[in-house]
Amino acid sequence: MKNYDKYSRSYFMPPVPSTNWVHKSHIEDAPLWCSVDLRDGNQALVIPMDLDKKVEFFTYLVNLGFKEIEVGFPAASETEYNFLRRLIEDDLIPDDVTIQVLTQSREHIIKKTFEALKGVKNAIVHLYNSTSLAQREQVFKKSQDEIIDLGVLGAKLLKECAEKEEGNFRFEYSPESFTGTEMEFALKICNAILDIWQPSKDNKVIINLPSTVQVSMPHVYASQIEYMSENLKYRDHVIISIHPHNDRGCAIAEAEMGLLAGAQRVEGTLFGNGERTGNVDLVTVALNMFSHGIDPKLNFDNIPDIVHFYERITGMSVPPRQPYSGELVFAAFSGSHQDAIAKGMQYRGDHQITEWSVPYLPIDPEDIGREYGSDVIRINSQSGKGGIGFILHENYGFDLPPKMREDIGYTVKNVSDHLNKELKPNEVYEIFKKDYVNVEDKVRLIDYHFKRNGEFIVELILNVDGEQKVFLGHGNGRLDSVANAIKENLNISYTIQTYTEHALERGSNSLAAAYVGISLEDKVFWGAGVDTDIIFASIKALIGALNRKFKEK
Repeated sequence: MKNYDKYSRSYFMPPVPSTNWVHKSHIEDAPLWCSVDLRDGNQALVIPMDLDKKVEFFTYLVNLGFKEIEVGFPAASETEYNFLRRLIEDDLIPDDVTIQVLTQSREHIIKKTFEALKGVKNAIVHLYNSTSLAQREQVFKKSQDEIIDLGVLGAKLLKECAEKEEGNFRFEYSPESFTGTEMEFALKICNAILDIWQPSKDNKVIINLPSTVQVSMPHVYASQIEYMSENLKYRDHVIISIHPHNDRGCAIAEAEMGLLAGAQRVEGTLFGNGERTGNVDLVTVALNMFSHGIDPKLNFDNIPDIVHFYERITGMSVPPRQPYSGELVFAAFSGSHQDAIAKGMQYRGDHQITEWSVPYLPIDPEDIGREYGSDVIRINSQSGKGGIGFILHENYGFDLPPKMREDIGYTVKNVSDHLNKELKPNEVYEIFKKDYVNVEDKVRLIDYHFKRNGEFIVELILNVDGEQKVFLGHGNGRLDSVANAIKENLNISYTIQTYTEHALERGSNSLAAAYVGISLEDKVFWGAGVDTDIIFASIKALIGALNRKFKEK
């Protein structure tokens, strides 16, 4: 590509190696979560939420289990201010939930923020000012010392205002554009802020280290976090928070590596909505932990409902391949994938396994409100016998013989290919029922009567080409005697290659299903029979297989 040489690496590695995090294999505990959907997320919408929608969204986030929610920048607009007042005055904030508000390090903005907070029980006041080399040189035209003075001024004002107000106030500081800041300077300004706030065991301070713009590979961010974690003052009384954006598509990796490197808190949004390419997707980070056996302490057990709510309230769409949440993320169209999933599920049942380990499924879709029949095994022209057999078994109770699944698989795939569309489970079932179940074309069963005199003797009453006929036959079993009666009277030679049966439902009035495969002219033809009488079902399956042969002719 042209112009690649105009780009330099605009980030700074720590002055000392900070790579202890690479030796950790997993995150051990869920972090503190802070949703910024109502601030970062809202300001990134084409049409920002109105007051009622913001209240509804806030309540939904509470129900999902968020204990810290950034509700906005109350000094920035009348809508933001009124939203905060609505939450406080209508007593919509549960006692165990802390709201968070954002403020720049400017006196009139800080005072307006505390005015909006009057009457709040618990709040985090989030102070920020930009510290990166690019911002200092190009935007603010200030030295490092002047940037520190600006941050310190804001920290002092926060402390003074909080002391004058009732309520439990905690402080948070963000060196905005942290990832483009020299690490020694980032440490210096954060420590200067901490010296003002004097954190303690009962009054901890949040130092938020945002990847405001992703400018490096995620391991660099992790090393930056570890450096800060190891060198901040008052470390035992400081909560390190991270706020990854997704400019390089690495927000999830940055969040996970940042937690390995010492972060204790994550700010982000549902499904990663945010400016430019978005924020870190908290749903994905949380469910990644869940997939490793860690309780994320958030209620993500009904992802379809969360997606529906989010899309309705924001007007945004969750992409079909969004991890865990997208419509297609568990979908297996490939025949080999479907077969492996079906066999994995069968293996779990046969061996009564409790731990999850199924090919191609990192978690059990049912744990987050997804369904196997409609979400996992999806049928199109690329599907195989395993998936189609799985659909018929899971949704309708048919346990087909392996070779019959293969035959039906080709039939269903041909329909999908001809229509150029995905087939829903009910469409697969209709194809199976029409082409295989109780098929009555040339030959139709009317009745039968058995006698036994050493061997089985059958009187078989059939309708053949519209004419009722009575056939007699004998054999060493009921189905064998029926098969022989048909062979002798219709002058056709075949062999029953496969016969299986099972109950479709429980109870005295349950249906039975039977499957028959007959070998004829070097080819196998399949039929299925369904009836309350297993003998009727078996004979219907045999006649169905014959009718499929006659139909082909």
